[in-house]
Amino acid sequence: MNSFLDRLAGAARHLAGRALHGMGLARTTHAAHEPAADEWADGLFAHQHHAIAYKLFVPRKIPGQRRPLVLMLHGCNQNPDDFATGTRMNRLAHAHGFLVLYPAQARHANAHRCWNWFKPQHQQRDRGEPALLAALTRFVMSEHDVDPARVYVAGLSAGGAMADILGRAYPDLFAAVGVHSGVPAGAASDVVSALAAMKTGRAGAGERPRMPTIVFHGDADETVHPRNGEHLVAAALAGQDGASHAGESRTQSRNGRSVTRRTYADARGLPIVEHWLLHDGGHAWAGGSPEGSFTDPAGPDASAEMLRFFLAHPRSDRQAANAA
Repeated sequence: MNSFLDRLAGAARHLAGRALHGMGLARTTHAAHEPAADEWADGLFAHQHHAIAYKLFVPRKIPGQRRPLVLMLHGCNQNPDDFATGTRMNRLAHAHGFLVLYPAQARHANAHRCWNWFKPQHQQRDRGEPALLAALTRFVMSEHDVDPARVYVAGLSAGGAMADILGRAYPDLFAAVGVHSGVPAGAASDVVSALAAMKTGRAGAGERPRMPTIVFHGDADETVHPRNGEHLVAAALAGQDGASHAGESRTQSRNGRSVTRRTYADARGLPIVEHWLLHDGGHAWAGGSPEGSFTDPAGPDASAEMLRFFLAHPRSDRQAANAA
């Protein structure tokens, strides 16, 4: 079977000799195990002279309904196919009728295919990777009649760090953020400080909008220190007015993983932040498929819990006003 980048080669050749600015190109393919009405498409998008490959899952269309969209950002040394397989997000998308967009970090942008969350030019609105990812999201929204109040972003590791940056930079676009084993926005400004943040944990920097956030982190993560999960939660709460600790429970997943779940509510008493601490969990997507990389089948099901949290938090008029 050809690799993801091999499959993009044909699409890329169509772009040769043409101006890339503002152009999106998608080629639809169908996975054998999915109904013909579902689409699993390769795409290539360009914005401000930068191009990005992506994969897009589009479920069967229900007439008269605008659908949610989840932007999924893979970790280092991953690609969209691998991340989709590992998180099983497309299965949930088929069952619940939402689109899933998987951008691919290019190796020329980062040798390990990490999102460059630690560089200042990629931590701001309308610059670098955040600008490109936001433009790609808006392109897909316009092409597929997405509900603008239900657009979400999630990621693993470097992808989780970039998801937090996008939530901070584009509260007018994203309704909620999911970060798995990531680092808070503004915790690093170069490779040295990035490694330090990953090793010991470091608080983020910069202003925080009101952004519903769900965080997963293993307390045995040796790649990204679990203290980063605590800093992510603290940063998310800093953007809320009068937020407080609402509850804590310790449970076990169906496959035996012990989990502590902490919830926080805003001044109205509505859940606004969740922190899932995975006991003895490493640097891996909880509840993921063993067919993907960096997954922990022991659970809990991070994809399902993120989706539950997301759909409970459509973007409000208040978020739009705060972003203006």
